[in-house]
Amino acid sequence: MAVADRNGVPIAAWIASGERAESHLVIDTLKARFTDEVPERLIGDRAYDSDGLDAKLATDWGIEMIAPNRRTRGKTQDGRPLRRYRRRWKIERVFAWLFRYRRIVTRWERKSQNFLGFVLLGCLRILLHRL
Repeated sequence: MAVADRNGVPIAAWIASGERAESHLVIDTLKARFTDEVPERLIGDRAYDSDGLDAKLATDWGIEMIAPNRRTRGKTQDGRPLRRYRRRWKIERVFAWLFRYRRIVTRWERKSQNFLGFVLLGCLRILLHRL
């Protein structure tokens, strides 16, 4: 999982096992961020539409979670914050940049620490390229 700023530069990256839901990885990813400041808003897809996650991010971190509603839920927010959802392509671009590196696309390492090191190395190369 990765978090990018409004310019599409990665500010956090974290890995976990495949059976964990992405909404449970948000807090761990925010704790592993590269910067000291916390983002004001997070934009995610429908998997992040959770009242518990919204409340935890708002109370503990002061972050507004912007995610469209799942089809099984009723409307929980109006459409104004969802206009920012159109900028979600920037995080998808970060993943495309990371997938240029073969060791990240296919996980060859047996130890998760080694794989996380290569993911962070890929993020570092993206940061240096953007400077």
